Amino acid sequence: MSSQNSVKAGADSIEASAKAATKGRGLPPVHLWHPEHSGEMDMRIARDGTWYHEGTVIQRPELVRLFSTILRRDDDGYVLVTPVEKWGITVEDAPFVAVDVEAEGTGEAQVLSFVTNVGDVAEAGPDHPIRVTRDAETGEPSPYVLVRDRLEALIDRKTFYRLVDLGVAHRHEGEDWFGLWSGGEFFPVQKSEDLPD
Repeated sequence: MSSQNSVKAGADSIEASAKAATKGRGLPPVHLWHPEHSGEMDMRIARDGTWYHEGTVIQRPELVRLFSTILRRDDDGYVLVTPVEKWGITVEDAPFVAVDVEAEGTGEAQVLSFVTNVGDVAEAGPDHPIRVTRDAETGEPSPYVLVRDRLEALIDRKTFYRLVDLGVAHRHEGEDWFGLWSGGEFFPVQKSEDLPD
């Protein structure tokens, strides 16, 4: 079988393998699966969270959700993994996008619950930290929340604006910061001295 046919067969078979592996409740134990590397699949997750296979958008949300449950980040990149297959895929930024947030409580008791584009829910806190990086040239922020083991969601713009409304000033590691409380943890967003007047 040619390598191209092998990859196509892999794309077809991993759906069946994923369905078998994800039966039952909860997420499958992808951290326990260590099959031989099957190759690289022409699958890409764009920065906006859209999944592509061979350059075409995957239109079925239930299939995207299925693939998202067998996604893992290894030291050398992102893979779709089942007990019998492991295919490398391309992720442009973070594999998920946080498309909504709900806030309960106030101050240090506040809890921020994020919902992703594939239906995961992550309550920000020590196990699901929020981090913000900035573009070196433009200063544009890119905020993320950890969804599950080494898999983050890029927080979309409308959700980030809602978070800014919830932000507070706080002394953090000896410096004044503007940031967010969630799950008893303070997550710095921007130094107070760098905030616009």
